[in-house]
Amino acid sequence: MSSAKQHAANIVRTLRERGHQAYFAGGCVRDLLLDREPADYDVSTDATPQQVMQIFPQTFAVGEQFGVVLVPEPGGATGVPSTGSGQALARPDERGKGAIEVATFRSDVGYSDGRHPDQVRFTKDPREDVERRDFTINGMLLDPATNEILDLVGGREDLQAGIVRAIGDPERRFAEDKLRMLRAVRFAARFDYKIDPATMAAIQKLAPKIHQVSSERVREELTKMLTEGQARRAFELLDSTRLLPEVLPEISAMKGVEQPPQYHPEGDVFVHTLLLLEKLPAGCSKTLAWGALLHDVGKPPTFRVAPDRIRFDGHVEVGVKMAAEICRRLRFSNDETDQILALIDNHMRFADVQRMKQSTLKKFLRLPAFEEHLELHRIDCLSCHGQLDSYDYSRDQLQSIPPDAIRPTPLITGQDLIEAGYEPGPRFKEILTAVEDAQLEGRLASREAAMEYVLREFPA
Repeated sequence: MSSAKQHAANIVRTLRERGHQAYFAGGCVRDLLLDREPADYDVSTDATPQQVMQIFPQTFAVGEQFGVVLVPEPGGATGVPSTGSGQALARPDERGKGAIEVATFRSDVGYSDGRHPDQVRFTKDPREDVERRDFTINGMLLDPATNEILDLVGGREDLQAGIVRAIGDPERRFAEDKLRMLRAVRFAARFDYKIDPATMAAIQKLAPKIHQVSSERVREELTKMLTEGQARRAFELLDSTRLLPEVLPEISAMKGVEQPPQYHPEGDVFVHTLLLLEKLPAGCSKTLAWGALLHDVGKPPTFRVAPDRIRFDGHVEVGVKMAAEICRRLRFSNDETDQILALIDNHMRFADVQRMKQSTLKKFLRLPAFEEHLELHRIDCLSCHGQLDSYDYSRDQLQSIPPDAIRPTPLITGQDLIEAGYEPGPRFKEILTAVEDAQLEGRLASREAAMEYVLREFPA
């Protein structure tokens, strides 16, 4: 038994010893029934937050108004010493390893913002608590002492049948919390389940309401879809639920955009993109995943039929601008945005890699996180013509060229130029770049040779 599971079981046992009802709840029950290791464990109880904090002296009131208290592992797994007073400590930045969310049974009243309940009423009835949750497969409770399942919503049957079904009235569940529509897609994709017809119909009807959800939460759900190993299935479901044109209209616009069959026998831009997504493994980096999704985002607006073939003139440059707007809209970090845009900006350069000068090639190979560029190119090729010549060449060069030859110590600096009588200014960049290129190509190997080169080629 994992330490997190043991800790959660101890919390349940302690609460019951104090006269309260308590169970494992939600996704951990679902995962245990599927023989999957839960990412975390949650406990539901009829004890109020104040009672939980009195029973467990070291706690964090992460959502006391919603009845949620975080109980770290004994010994201060979060690094915060026990107060011994039953008072809630300040919320930690993240849920600590092994820390357990303990939530009070509750019923929710009103969802004015389409995400959070206006009022929470604590209850002693687990049925009330379960019936306000999202999907039947997430609505089961488990007694860790006996492994008995308390299933009040038919979750076990849906789990066996492979169905994602909203608890109760689907429209009401999604009207309460619009994010649940994206979660339905994610769970169906992750487990390769079908979405219940009534649940699907409700999502299709309410899809335009997804804009009530914050950009950050939409980004988190989409990123999970892209990195859980079932990205193609997720985006097919986003399309069929009508959520795709709402959350990523630029991807929906790829549908039906033809490509030159001699280079893309697989079909249109959307089909090509789905084939890339199909090749993203579970646990891949979010920047690679988003780079794969957006690498051809500039094709729909640049589509034209030329006399010789279909063309997408400038699609890389247009795609970088479009992706920058998407990253801004979804509030990616600056570092994540930079890498996603770099993947798009450079993905066509592999076509010329075998003809590059050594200086150009080495600068290309030293792009930050070049392994992501290489992997994007590989799955891009496998999703169309299947030719990996440029991939193999790039990989071989990366493995055979010593790192200090790809990124050598500069032979000279701007200070050397100043000491040689050069005036600081824009010309410095031109000179230093020329020296670096000559160094990368093996034409210069010492500071003295570099200075002779500068004095000869760039007289002061």
